[in-house]
Amino acid sequence: MTAPLIVVMGVSGCGKSTVGAALAERLRVPFRDADDLHPAANVDKMSRGIALTDDDRAPWLHLVGEELFRHRVTGLVIACSALRVAYRDILRAHAPATHFVHLETTRQVIAQRMVVRSEHFMPLTLLDSQIATLEPLTADEQGHVVNADRSIDEIIGAAEREIRSPLAR
Repeated sequence: MTAPLIVVMGVSGCGKSTVGAALAERLRVPFRDADDLHPAANVDKMSRGIALTDDDRAPWLHLVGEELFRHRVTGLVIACSALRVAYRDILRAHAPATHFVHLETTRQVIAQRMVVRSEHFMPLTLLDSQIATLEPLTADEQGHVVNADRSIDEIIGAAEREIRSPLAR
């Protein structure tokens, strides 16, 4: 198997960073959180409870895509919301072999997780806009959905099986 390029995607609070870091460790590739690539203006806007527009997201998505491209030899797992097909298209334009792992759970579970985390800039008030923006993976996208209600080990195991599956290539 060549070094994988994986985007762990989903709405804020679904576990992207936690799962992404653990999956990267399991696959022995670097991990990056796409939130770290947001310009300060985006972080400020979200911190104030203002949803990003497509124009706000576009430069950030290109940075995420460039990060994937830079790691095409070493592999990379990156946590990135990648909520719309058009956003994922931008990432694939930079790195066509990108595989998406969509972490899916209920609004209630995500809200509970967001309330207890204090170190993140994304407020609970933006959860509904993220859910409304989310477009599930389409049949022609390389990726799969993983139920994020399970333990980290179960989530990582399910994601790894799918990624290593011959059909995932």
